[in-house]
Amino acid sequence: MKALFIGGTGTISMAITRQLAANPDWELYLLNRGTRAAELPEGVKVITADVSDEAAAAKALEGMSFDCVCDFIGFVPAQLERDYRLFKGKTKQFMYISSASAYQKPLANYLITESTPLANPYWEYSRNKIACEEYLMKQYRENGFPVTIIRPSHTYDERNVPLGAHGDNGSWQVLKRMLEGKPVIIHGDGTTLWTITYNTDFAKAFIGLMGNIHAIGEAFHITSDESVTWNQIYAIIADELGVELKAYHVPSAFLHEAAAGKYDFAGGLIGDKANTVVFDNSKVKRAVPGFTCTVRADQGLRRAVRHMLATPALQREDPEFDAYCDRVIAAMEAAKKAVAEG
Repeated sequence: MKALFIGGTGTISMAITRQLAANPDWELYLLNRGTRAAELPEGVKVITADVSDEAAAAKALEGMSFDCVCDFIGFVPAQLERDYRLFKGKTKQFMYISSASAYQKPLANYLITESTPLANPYWEYSRNKIACEEYLMKQYRENGFPVTIIRPSHTYDERNVPLGAHGDNGSWQVLKRMLEGKPVIIHGDGTTLWTITYNTDFAKAFIGLMGNIHAIGEAFHITSDESVTWNQIYAIIADELGVELKAYHVPSAFLHEAAAGKYDFAGGLIGDKANTVVFDNSKVKRAVPGFTCTVRADQGLRRAVRHMLATPALQREDPEFDAYCDRVIAAMEAAKKAVAEG
């Protein structure tokens, strides 16, 4: 069978690309700009084109058809409208990467199934994903476009240590604060449950849905069954670093308001990570018998910390976020002192 990935070299998609390349049942093509071609496994065919240039993409794909097309980089409905024009009648399945952040916030029930309503008033990213899903399902209902919706939650690899709050340069600055013996901010009281999924585990279920007759017209989330608290996540990271965790808990709303628009904590925290989320994966397990995640949270976190420590290119310092953390902690301490002395 023949598959086309739009993108194919990101955190989620690269794991799928690597696993699919080793699968003799699939012939894999990637449509992208070719910037990470050197990292691709042997046998993957690259169609070099910018999909945002629809005319150029159509020319590059002329005469081709696929058993499965997967879009990993569609964020707004206009991009999916383009995909529909490009692939209508040219694929037996169109898979779209949406987001589990699209599920209703605040949650009416902590246990999330695919039937949980989609509504996130805090995050434009999530609302755009919802709009993309609605457009595609409309094409499925009205025109028979063979859609499958995939909703990842917090999926990561060895290049990315999952954290609750960090700056624009990623997680390194928080690890640096730990190594320097400084307090690190954990949103809320750190006891809400969170689900992190290693990308190689995600890839197993995703590939099982490719070419799967039970996936057409359906939506699936793919996550680990394991839930951990944010306090546990930060404690594992500190332990792997060999340092004492100096946790400083700050309400998510305060972090958002103190950021004054510099960091999108309204969406990323209040609309996502500040909520306890536990996923029911029974639907994807019915469609992909035998699927299970095998990388525990502590194993994946330690792997990511070790890789970041060994890879200077990932150690992107963020003095602005470091100063923001210091200011937030100083303000909280001053407020506590003022109240105590009042």
